[in-house]
Amino acid sequence: MRRDGGARYPGDVVKGTEIRNLAQAATGADGLKIFHAGTRRDGDRILAEGGRVLGVTALGRDAGEAQRLAYEAVDRVDWPEGFCRRDIGWRVVGRR
Repeated sequence: MRRDGGARYPGDVVKGTEIRNLAQAATGADGLKIFHAGTRRDGDRILAEGGRVLGVTALGRDAGEAQRLAYEAVDRVDWPEGFCRRDIGWRVVGRR
């Protein structure tokens, strides 16, 4: 998955790309969830069908740990055509 530290968004949405390793990405921490918003199943495959297709969330002792766990899960997703923002939660994490 392409990573971006800023709030930019990619260009046109590419539909039909396969998103792999979701089951493994969702393991590793209690309270870790991957929500599907713009995906569809094609047999055993999960395909992207629009923009903002996944929401990855986690629970932690504090906002910083929750952010770290969520981004670790994102890093386990195998989706070369995907795009991930890296600035989610920065305001609350920066308040420590």
